[in-house]
Amino acid sequence: MAEAELPIVRLGHWGRWIAAAVIVALLVVLGIALGNAQIEWARVPEFLWYRVMVTGLVNTIVLAVLSQGVAIVLGVVIALLRRSANPVARWFAGGYIWLFRGLPVLLQILLWYNLALVFPVISIPFLFHEQTNVLISAFTAAFLGLALNESAYMAEIVRAGLNSVDSGQTEAAKSIGMTPGMTLRRVVLPQAMRVIIPPTGNDFINMLKGTSMASVIGVTELIHAANNISSNNLLVMETLLAAAVWYMVVVTVAGIGQHQLERAFGTADRGPMARAAKALRGVPLVRSNP
Repeated sequence: MAEAELPIVRLGHWGRWIAAAVIVALLVVLGIALGNAQIEWARVPEFLWYRVMVTGLVNTIVLAVLSQGVAIVLGVVIALLRRSANPVARWFAGGYIWLFRGLPVLLQILLWYNLALVFPVISIPFLFHEQTNVLISAFTAAFLGLALNESAYMAEIVRAGLNSVDSGQTEAAKSIGMTPGMTLRRVVLPQAMRVIIPPTGNDFINMLKGTSMASVIGVTELIHAANNISSNNLLVMETLLAAAVWYMVVVTVAGIGQHQLERAFGTADRGPMARAAKALRGVPLVRSNP
């Protein structure tokens, strides 16, 4: 007697349907609220191209790129000092990270902006002698606050990336006559980039948004530009939404760049990491005698 075929019973995904219904309902409610809000939506595109808004956009991008670039350079230096055999260098790097990572960014910006209260004049013999208020402008104060704060985080990111590379790679590079600098540049950093790039990309996106804190000291970035426009026409939400559009544009572009870098350094069969591994493949590991 042939066995009866078992019926196929489809699993019910009631949780998915309920979650989807709740999400759709929330979106509908949000859409209705925005539609009934006292917002002149037709004016938002107009504010995107106001001269002060474009100036704020340019300043936001320039400030973020300069601050992140300097932070990366300083972060690499501090990370190397943190791994140094010199205890003084290690203590200095640890103190640097403790200080700049511990203070809020806005506080650091304000401290730099009011530096003249501590040092009225900044002078280097035979080089320059200048009033601090002239030397430390609002843009410079914002740049110093953002860059130095971010450099402390970058130091930890770079250190984590360097620690992710097996020590055998370094010893193998030394065995074929590479100098420490060449080993770092050609072997360690290319492999560490796979670990370094994702958090660095996230930090740069945060940097783009963090430039808004510079508006407190009068730097014309996107938030300050939006406030300048709304102070004349009283269309607060419209100008803020215009600034939000530009933020989303620059963050999206930065996200695409981060994705491309991750693909370039994270592919297993190609890229700098793969080339470094192939260069050291087959090199005998030589350990120094204790």
